[in-house]
Amino acid sequence: MHFLLIGSLILASALPVAAEARVKNLILMIADGWGYNQIQALNYWQGVEQQSYERYETAIAVSTYSWDTLQSDRLGYNPAAAWSDFKYVLRKPTDSAAAATALACGVKTYDNAISVSPDSVRLETILERAEKAGKSTGVVTSVPFSHATSAAFAAHNVKRDDFIGIAYEMLERSGCEVIMGAGHPFYNDDNILIADNAKHDYRYIGWDLWERALKGEVGGDMDGDGDVDRWTLVQSKSEFRRLTVGDTPERALGIAQVHETLQCNRAGRPEPNDPQPPFTVPFNDGVPTLTDMTRAALNILDEDPDGLFLMVEGGAVDWANHRNQLGRMMEELSDFNSAVAAVEDWVNKRSNWDETLLIVTGDHETGYLWGPGSGEPANFEPLKYNGKYKMPQFHYYSDKHTNSLVPLFAKGAGSELLKLAANKNDPIRGAYLDNTDVGKAMFKLLESR
Repeated sequence: MHFLLIGSLILASALPVAAEARVKNLILMIADGWGYNQIQALNYWQGVEQQSYERYETAIAVSTYSWDTLQSDRLGYNPAAAWSDFKYVLRKPTDSAAAATALACGVKTYDNAISVSPDSVRLETILERAEKAGKSTGVVTSVPFSHATSAAFAAHNVKRDDFIGIAYEMLERSGCEVIMGAGHPFYNDDNILIADNAKHDYRYIGWDLWERALKGEVGGDMDGDGDVDRWTLVQSKSEFRRLTVGDTPERALGIAQVHETLQCNRAGRPEPNDPQPPFTVPFNDGVPTLTDMTRAALNILDEDPDGLFLMVEGGAVDWANHRNQLGRMMEELSDFNSAVAAVEDWVNKRSNWDETLLIVTGDHETGYLWGPGSGEPANFEPLKYNGKYKMPQFHYYSDKHTNSLVPLFAKGAGSELLKLAANKNDPIRGAYLDNTDVGKAMFKLLESR
């Protein structure tokens, strides 16, 4: 593998620059696997017309195809084909690693790649650029912290499934002050401690790294001063919540006491396309919410006078969509939306919209969610509203990712740059840009300060 930094060298200079843009705080929130119909489904359940982010000043669409898609379809996304051929967006869709790399680095790459180019050259990420600007940085997710989306912002690897190698880079080589997610080796998905040591599962962090984390011995030289900056390990819900106010450690490694997802994988999951309503099965009581993690991360990072970069992922939106479990997807998206509200509250109380940019988007759509009766050749039936707190009529037409356009909403400093970059048009979704343009815009906005 080559390890040359090339990300900033190929960020397109064609993006318009908002001359007065000043971005001190950059917060990117990714609902992994969401799409327009996932948001609509939750709106129907809650009996609301829109979520708060749907009213932001910038509301556009994003294409998500990967470098691999381009090898079979030189357009990557063809708006006319997408709405005249029901199966078009199902052909060679992106994976989360490539999609997250596009957002983090502004570069198309192959499926499976974690912030490396198609020829395996290491790319600079927006998190690394923020660190060069003196900002505090962090990643938060509702799935294992070494999974693709969070990994793409704080690590580099030719293979997304090298979780242990990714975890090592994130914890020993990155400059992050906050890393939070799931992936606990001692707990199952129901927040139950596994008593048998032989059954502990270290796939997401590795035995050696975990043992050293328990002893407070993990952490590289974060700031280049020659001293090792150790992580403070946080595990219980009460520990996470204590971090949301008051004094905080210099670095917080939060591993919730659950194996793969905060809530989505708990017992009682419905069968595919079963209309089991959200919140039917009691939640894991000892696990923090994504909202708790987000508040804790902001409380840690906002001590830096130079500002912060934070990526928050609602990762299990994707997991529920893969299983075609709409009720579980609604639960995950509801928690993600609460995390968005927590960020909005932080901006209003601790910062302001003249110095902070909030971007809310997805990396790709998962599940191809539409109304019943959709299908070939080009029949796109809407979800059917059945009333507040009643499941809409729906059907998933895939258990995989798609190359459908996904929504992006932005508010605050420099948000107009994303709107200006949306110079393509879709007959249904309107103005759209590419996911690489989102990455390029974030780099531009950090440069403009």
